[in-house]
Amino acid sequence: MIPLFKSWRRHRTLARAPIPDSLWHAGLAAQPMLVGFNGTERAELRRLATLFLDEKHLHGAHGLEITPAMALHIALQACLPILRLGIDWYDQWSTIIVYPDDFLPRREIMDDDGILHLDESPYSGEAWERGPVLLSWAAMAAGEPLAIHEFVHTLDLRNGVANGMPPLHPEMSIQDWTRAMSRAYDELHARLDRDEPVELDPYAASDPGEFFAVMSEYFFAEPWTLAQSCPDVYGQFRQFYRQDPLARLPRGPGILHVKE
Repeated sequence: MIPLFKSWRRHRTLARAPIPDSLWHAGLAAQPMLVGFNGTERAELRRLATLFLDEKHLHGAHGLEITPAMALHIALQACLPILRLGIDWYDQWSTIIVYPDDFLPRREIMDDDGILHLDESPYSGEAWERGPVLLSWAAMAAGEPLAIHEFVHTLDLRNGVANGMPPLHPEMSIQDWTRAMSRAYDELHARLDRDEPVELDPYAASDPGEFFAVMSEYFFAEPWTLAQSCPDVYGQFRQFYRQDPLARLPRGPGILHVKE
């Protein structure tokens, strides 16, 4: 989209399609990870959510009707990671498909021996480089930060592959990022191999892309857990997302649960 036209359209959207106050306040109250913002931050989150709802196309699957409250719930989680990055970090895709529950993508996967298998495992979310992003509303309604997980996958995919290395800011060091992420990923693997208890969701050990997405969930929903378990990862995320959730979120009961 031509920059001047994009700017004009967004200005018009913000003027003509504001999020109603009652819907906005209910949406904030429904997600504990959204507390602690100052007035400027809340205003920016509202601006981003308004643009997100205008520019992205949400479709309900299997007869699911997406209400304004549901759409805002998704938008708020989607816009939290890009609060300091901007809506253009999501400019490579536009479609979101919301399923009532987990879904079966039925894809072929090649194992380490070169044998193709049909994967029929249920998924609660999935993201593709050019879209769509797929979400389970049941998981979202249960309080999971699923949208954060899937939408940060799209940040990772801006480099063409979900490998845990999103495009870093010029002032960031690729070596420092790689060192922090690799050490934490390897340590999680080692502890799981030794059958030791871990504070983090073992699903993070699936591959580097999932490690980035799961650690991002912790960064925004339970920053104290990530900072204690992987302080170097927290430090890199603080630089990348340009946010410090530890400074605004009161420590309390976690909303993430380690999967057995």
